Amino acid sequence: MAKATLKEIKWLSDAEAHDYSAAQSYLSLIYGAAQVRKMVAKLRRTSVVQFKAKDIFRASQLSLLGVSNSHVENDREKIRKDQRLAPLLLIRDALHGKVVIADGYHRLCAIYSFDEDAWIKCKIV
Repeated sequence: MAKATLKEIKWLSDAEAHDYSAAQSYLSLIYGAAQVRKMVAKLRRTSVVQFKAKDIFRASQLSLLGVSNSHVENDREKIRKDQRLAPLLLIRDALHGKVVIADGYHRLCAIYSFDEDAWIKCKIV
């Protein structure tokens, strides 16, 4: 099955408030409360950068969710409709040698399903 052609992805200039809340909730499963507060505060302050989708997947060591996932399909639809996506929120976990996707896993999977070489806007600390 051939991949659909990726349109130019439209990005928000920053993550939305609910993205930071989601990141905090997810990170709280992995790290202590004080560390999570510091991580999220750093994410709020850091600038947006970009990495290729395939490199984020490699660094995160996560599996690709299929397009049958409803959240992935919702993000694919946003791309098709030229709606702006929020940058991913990423944490470098040097102790475990990987990147933690604190928020944006479904967006990453949606974009990757179009083009693994696509540039992904993100904030990383």
